[in-house]
Amino acid sequence: MAPAKKAKAAAGRKVKDKWKAKEWYKVHAPRMFNETEIGETPSADPEYVIGRTVEVTVQDLTGDFSKMHIKLKFKVTSVDGHDAKTAFIGHDLTSDYVRRLTRRRKTKTDHVVDVVTKDGFTYRLKTMSIADRRIQSSQEDAMRRVIGETLVTIGQERTLSEIVKDIVSGDLAKELARACRIIIPIKRIEIRKSEVLAAGEGEPESIMPAADVQPAEDEAAEEAPVEEAPAEEPAAEAEPEAPAEEKAEE
Repeated sequence: MAPAKKAKAAAGRKVKDKWKAKEWYKVHAPRMFNETEIGETPSADPEYVIGRTVEVTVQDLTGDFSKMHIKLKFKVTSVDGHDAKTAFIGHDLTSDYVRRLTRRRKTKTDHVVDVVTKDGFTYRLKTMSIADRRIQSSQEDAMRRVIGETLVTIGQERTLSEIVKDIVSGDLAKELARACRIIIPIKRIEIRKSEVLAAGEGEPESIMPAADVQPAEDEAAEEAPVEEAPAEEPAAEAEPEAPAEEKAEE
């Protein structure tokens, strides 16, 4: 029994030693999201970090509670020291959000469109159209045709960053809904999922607000005179009123 216990103890020490050898790497979003830190991952070798995927919600990046159902996907492409850099590889909607949209007595029409963006990215978009009532299969086919043509045109005119920004804001879904009105009024269209199939030219530009720090500086500049105002109040205090009272008593 003693040798068996020793073997177990040795095995336990080996597992602990493996964890001790690992280091933590900070994972950063790409420039599209201002290289914000989105998590940490352990690894014994930086090469093992490359290729790992990370999912975060838009709420985690922007603080916008209304976008908590949109999940962004990133893939680690390189490691610099203890910082892991990523690239945007797509997005997805949470399953509970999709279930809330697809209820009984409504027609859900799915469609998949591959577009080539203005900056050369091959981007797959999966749309989900929801009608308030049952619609005919011919109407569904016509909707798919309109959605496909509209997305291909948008891809030719916009960069990957611009399309992702429109997906997150909901503007792209609204644009598709307007295009489908010629077929049938659609209550809602969602970009259910997207995937970058092939990289294009360069790294996509940031879609996050660039002036996050500036408002704080402007407020500080505006508040500076307010802080100086109280310093003038003591100089304006009039103590000579005491002699005036004495004269009144006299």
